[in-house]
Amino acid sequence: MTEPGFMPVEIDTSRPHPARLYDYYLGGKDNYAADREAGDQVLAVAPEARDIARQNRAFLQRAVRFLVGEAGIRQILDIGTGIPTAGNVHEIAGAIAPSTRVVYVDNDTIVHVHSNALLTGSGTTSVVLGDLREPAAILAHPKVRQLIDFGQPMALMLVAILQFISDDEDPAGIVATLRDALPDGSYLVISHGSSDFHKPETVDKAASAYQRATAPLVLRSRPEIAAFFDGFDLIEPGLVQLPLWRPDGSHPVAERDLSKIAMYGGVGQRRS
Repeated sequence: MTEPGFMPVEIDTSRPHPARLYDYYLGGKDNYAADREAGDQVLAVAPEARDIARQNRAFLQRAVRFLVGEAGIRQILDIGTGIPTAGNVHEIAGAIAPSTRVVYVDNDTIVHVHSNALLTGSGTTSVVLGDLREPAAILAHPKVRQLIDFGQPMALMLVAILQFISDDEDPAGIVATLRDALPDGSYLVISHGSSDFHKPETVDKAASAYQRATAPLVLRSRPEIAAFFDGFDLIEPGLVQLPLWRPDGSHPVAERDLSKIAMYGGVGQRRS
């Protein structure tokens, strides 16, 4: 059965996809020649891209531990989930509170297929083929409504996804639509690539590798990323480079290497 709004098509392996590029940076095998070619182009100008991907994964896991372990959240909507790998959201959450409900959303057919195979038989986790550019459709999706109770606090995760939404596609409006659906006390998790740490020519070269991809790469400044948290109170330590958000010592980064982690992350709580 296909998802609403999606036609049954073959997987397009001729164009790079952000989820498969991310898989490549992490050393995964669920990618194709076009993804590896674009990934190598990025790595040629920013070899730290692999470290950034690993730090992003570690940030996601720490954020989930905070949400479930400290904040008591028991339902999570993860949009732009990417190809499943070790330490998925539902695994981290389930290890703390097995009753936690997780809905994954991604617009890549490969992600959808792999995620469904991984989650066969799970009653607390679901996978939706959907696009962040259509937030209202995600919120109304039957699978989302089946597991997520919008009358109770929840967590919305937008991890390394807004950087693939161009300004013309109104990322602030997208986040606002999702924010307005969240009950008071809910949380928003964002990580986002930044242009603050590299020379403009390096940023341009990295972004050019995504020109043929299914989505552009849009690196933003810290103030631009912070604006996505409008309506939320940031949890300490605020919006910081990924290794600095509640580090647990498992992924130490030397001070001299911190400038290479060109990505911010933060968690905010919905204001009353």
